[in-house]
Amino acid sequence: MFESFYGLEKNPFKKTPDPSFLYYSKGHKEAYARLHYAVEEREIILLTGEVGCGKTTLSRALMDALDETYIPIVMVGPLFGPGELLTHLAHRLNVTEPSLLRIELMEQIGSKFFELYQEGLCPVIIIDEAQLIPGREGLDELRLLTNLQLDDENLFSLVLLGQPELRERLLSGYNEAFRQRIGVQYHLGVLNYEEVREYLRFRLTKAGREEPLFTEPAMEELHRFSNGVPRKINNLASSALLEGFGRGAVFIDRDIILSVAKDYGLIRLHA
Repeated sequence: MFESFYGLEKNPFKKTPDPSFLYYSKGHKEAYARLHYAVEEREIILLTGEVGCGKTTLSRALMDALDETYIPIVMVGPLFGPGELLTHLAHRLNVTEPSLLRIELMEQIGSKFFELYQEGLCPVIIIDEAQLIPGREGLDELRLLTNLQLDDENLFSLVLLGQPELRERLLSGYNEAFRQRIGVQYHLGVLNYEEVREYLRFRLTKAGREEPLFTEPAMEELHRFSNGVPRKINNLASSALLEGFGRGAVFIDRDIILSVAKDYGLIRLHA
């Protein structure tokens, strides 16, 4: 709707995790480097961050960069209940008739891992929203999974993506044994003001516009109301483009951002 009006080929602030629109802030570069290292070394990595900071998009970028020797297996924490994680993984590994008995199920998964290892393939298990893995049993299943390894090499890589409370869960005494097996950890922070400015410029350029669109005061307000969280920036900026189009505004100024922030109920929160 507003794309052609602003000289854009597409909406630069869509909320889908499109790796081609991933802006690599200093934090995102470090997070990606650690993800790539963990996968190459077949390690377990814990990547935490606030909602909307870019964890899922980073994982998509990682999958796009992996060659054919890696087999990405993406699972989402809320989609399986207590005791279902290993069964779900077995299905994703194409295990025929996963056993209902845990010990036999572990043997089936282990055999599949070793079979892939002999073929020169490495499963990369990515669990998104891992903080929502239900109860103790879910994390305990992950701990048991890490027992499936050779004497000198891991058979797979495990990527845990979650909100900060996942780290808190792992700090509990019950999960200590599993936490000690996590070889790489990183917490992805929010964008500072300069990064927000660069983020907006980057996204606009990717969408086909080279000229500035947001005024300096508008970008300051975007940073203030979004707290530097990319998903919040996308929500506000996309709504601002729609609002600006409706007004026939050539540039997105502070008044438009304030109007959008009011629609989101943010003016009251920041009064």
